[in-house]
Amino acid sequence: MFKLFIYILGLIFTSLGIFFTIIYLNLLTIGYSFWEFIHFISRKIEFWFIPLGLILIGISLERWLKNELLLRRNLKLERRQNL
Repeated sequence: MFKLFIYILGLIFTSLGIFFTIIYLNLLTIGYSFWEFIHFISRKIEFWFIPLGLILIGISLERWLKNELLLRRNLKLERRQNL
């Protein structure tokens, strides 16, 4: 249940960060250069929701990914033994 909460929270943070980043893209149309835009957006807290959300999603999926990789490894070992 806790991992589900962390996953949903990560999705919310990531989507909010992407939403505000897309909104701030309008600054490019009013004359900001790309590097000025990058400098401006990196100082906004909304932009930092994207990596925070991705980290939360990664933390919530960590055990599932570990088990998935372990299952794939065991499946490969079983195939080798059957040959």
